Amino acid sequence: MTSMRVRLVFAVLMLLQVTPVLAVQPDEMLKDPALETRARGLSQQLRCMVCQNQSIDDSDAPLARDLRLLVRERITRGDSDAQVMDFVVSRYGEFVLLKPRFAWHNALLWAIPPGILIVGGVVLFAAARRRRPETQPALNGDEERKLAAMLDKRRE
Repeated sequence: MTSMRVRLVFAVLMLLQVTPVLAVQPDEMLKDPALETRARGLSQQLRCMVCQNQSIDDSDAPLARDLRLLVRERITRGDSDAQVMDFVVSRYGEFVLLKPRFAWHNALLWAIPPGILIVGGVVLFAAARRRRPETQPALNGDEERKLAAMLDKRRE
């Protein structure tokens, strides 16, 4: 029992030592912390063209490294964040953005999710109305007498 506890404690301690591996290498980092923070923020918004579901900040691919260096180069030249993003988009297309910009040519991408929610809400509302029990019309005097007679026969 004691050896099991020791192993468990050891495993927990080993897991605590695990740190995330960052793709950004020390030789890529800018000396100015403010510029480096800007570069990291921009890198997190750009898609790795090799990995496609990772930002260039998280990717180890050589192309991601080239893009990180390009972002840092543009920042050190004095470009604003918008200018850096526009430059990268002009070279690689809008696919390089992890979060696409809203424009008329991609409006359908932005409209489909809310459209699906609205259609789903209407369908659920219609289904709920259809399942609602209909109210029965009140019995007239003759029908009440017949019902009472049937119930009396059943009790006998």
